[in-house]
Amino acid sequence: MTDYNQPLGGNDMPRFGGPATMMRLPAQATAEGLNACFIGIPMDIGTSNRPGTRLGPRQIRDESRMIRPYNMATRAAPFESLQVADIGDVPINTFDLKKSVEIIADHYRGVLAHGVIPLTLGGDHTLTWPILRAIKERHGPVALIHVDAHADINDQMFGEKVAHGCPFRRAWEEDLLINDKVFQIGLRATGYAPEDFDWGRDRGWTVIQAEELWYKSLAPLMAEVRAKIGDAPCYLTFDIDSLDPAFAPGTGTVEPGGLSTWQALEIVRGCAGLNLVGCDLVEVSPPYDPSGNTALIAANLLYEMLCVLPGVKRG
Repeated sequence: MTDYNQPLGGNDMPRFGGPATMMRLPAQATAEGLNACFIGIPMDIGTSNRPGTRLGPRQIRDESRMIRPYNMATRAAPFESLQVADIGDVPINTFDLKKSVEIIADHYRGVLAHGVIPLTLGGDHTLTWPILRAIKERHGPVALIHVDAHADINDQMFGEKVAHGCPFRRAWEEDLLINDKVFQIGLRATGYAPEDFDWGRDRGWTVIQAEELWYKSLAPLMAEVRAKIGDAPCYLTFDIDSLDPAFAPGTGTVEPGGLSTWQALEIVRGCAGLNLVGCDLVEVSPPYDPSGNTALIAANLLYEMLCVLPGVKRG
């Protein structure tokens, strides 16, 4: 027996029953007493194309019901060394994106006050900016691993400074990032100008376009990322549209030529040993995910993020 919370097992309750929490873990109202927590942000008011990510957290939780507690590939056993629970959703204002940014930042200040590592279920990518705001107050500027089809460094969209295409421009403006330790992985598709992906490079970021990664294992890349980040506090943000739509069609802005699921696993597993202070998985849109596979992949990637957090026991 263990004093740590455990996911409800499939032999105790059929997988299609039980609590509607991440991995059918216990739910609690705050992060008190936890080492890590799952938290949802049901928001799509920052999207510019197809909506639906407000339904992402609920669907990711539903598809997480098949995940078992022990990682057979990495030998990680997170529920033997970390106290983890699902602490519900951030109560955004679905009619006011700017107010929602402030609500998210303030909510995460309360979560982080408990010394917990938040694993966020999105929600559109706007949400990463206010999370990074709260994290800076506790950890200072962070290294960033940003996995995405898009750079999300627009100065504005339709005249607005707050949108899912702008979070990392805003984060840079507010000095939330350690610029020589920022990595953007998987960028691809069309742009408005040849230099679209160079904005980050001009600020010291490392930008790896998807075409550079075709047919390759990403384990060597992640070894380089770990060496460059070192022991700096690090945040991992994973946009599901970084994956090729053959794997993850359920998202708002799909782009062909993306990463595979095995490359995604290599990226997340390659974060083991980093000083991760938070992670998110964003842009799952269930209305465009008829099989549920996009949300299922997202749930598994969130579990893999849990498995690489500091302090996780490995068998």
